[in-house]
Amino acid sequence: MLTVRYDWLGLAPGDRLLDLGCGAGRHAFEAYRRGARVVAFDYDGAELKDVRAMFGALAADEAATLPPGAAASCTNGDATCLPFADASFDRVIAAEVLEHIPDDERAIRELARVLRPGGTIAVTVPAWLAEQVCWALSDEYHAPFVEGGHVRIYSEPGLRAKLRAAGLRPGAAHHAHALHTPYWWLKCAVGPTNDTHPLVRAYHQLLLWDIAGRQPVAWFTRAADRVANPLLGKSLVVYARKPRKATT
Repeated sequence: MLTVRYDWLGLAPGDRLLDLGCGAGRHAFEAYRRGARVVAFDYDGAELKDVRAMFGALAADEAATLPPGAAASCTNGDATCLPFADASFDRVIAAEVLEHIPDDERAIRELARVLRPGGTIAVTVPAWLAEQVCWALSDEYHAPFVEGGHVRIYSEPGLRAKLRAAGLRPGAAHHAHALHTPYWWLKCAVGPTNDTHPLVRAYHQLLLWDIAGRQPVAWFTRAADRVANPLLGKSLVVYARKPRKATT
């Protein structure tokens, strides 16, 4: 389930891409399949171990179809102090990670630093409306009540302002995963860790059918998702470019 649109990001075969806070690796794997030279970066070493194993499996299973030059590696570290030289990457993805970082402005400055002039970045964060309801329904969903929870709620103007402050030029934006918003509202209403509630289980099964493309369910769910995204999208995605020349 991808949140970023790679055509909007401008990813091309051979591009060096940083997937910051890669988690289970969904965006990193897709970039690898498209021929990028991917660095999957995360604070969680256990997650990276699984991502590294999956990269190996993809290389073995799809060796004949991977574009020439595709490469993948994993790096463990802190988003506020990236171990990369200036202008190291052509593209950057930071998907659903900034809301977990107390000093998000420092992390954004680091992302801008390692992005080459003319390069593009896609930043995704939980959308304002979806988050407002989740925070109101359950303290277990966010910090400081849960370790590792979300530490802030972003508005689109606020995120754009932080990107501009780091020297980036925000451009296009969209919302994604509207189908997931009621699911998280439901989870927060019954308890975010209560995965056995009958309604939670039923909705989760619907999401699995959607992800698997099971017909005719997926036809309906994906059409509903597209229609509802502008208002109910769970994620906000903003694309930005680093100027080729410094502005004064």
